[in-house]
Amino acid sequence: MKEKLNPLGITVISQKEAGYNIEVDETGTTFEENATLKAEAIYKLSKLPVISDDSGLEIDALNGEPGIYSARYAGENATDEDRRNKVLNSMKNVEKEKRTARFTCAICYIDEDGNKHIFKQSCEGTIATEPHGVNGLGEKSFAELSNNEKNKISHRGKAIDEFVKYLKQEEN
Repeated sequence: MKEKLNPLGITVISQKEAGYNIEVDETGTTFEENATLKAEAIYKLSKLPVISDDSGLEIDALNGEPGIYSARYAGENATDEDRRNKVLNSMKNVEKEKRTARFTCAICYIDEDGNKHIFKQSCEGTIATEPHGVNGLGEKSFAELSNNEKNKISHRGKAIDEFVKYLKQEEN
């Protein structure tokens, strides 16, 4: 996000860097709702423009799971490996053509006037039968891509690009 917003003269700082050490309960039922909850909490404290996101993995054969619960899918203190193993175990009998999935990211931007804007993008793929690369589940996993490659095709990279496009239109 910093890399794409700095050329526009926007300095991005984290919630922690801004001095807001709060944990926002993600009680929404969608990525958009959770991103909005997080952005609203910081906007109420700062009254400054805020960018927040929520993202996760949606697997068709698992009825969209883990979805908004991706980070907690294998339990509160689960590791990435625990989450990968849970996904792979849940899909052990799923045929290759039914292993479709996507990473989804929703960004909520609250501008200086308190107006909310949502940018949502996905990156389609499939779930492999075993991990590939480092921390990966796809045939050519994100883990096998460079950061530059990942930023061009990922759900988060595409949502940020959509946000940057919006900001550039607002300037004109």
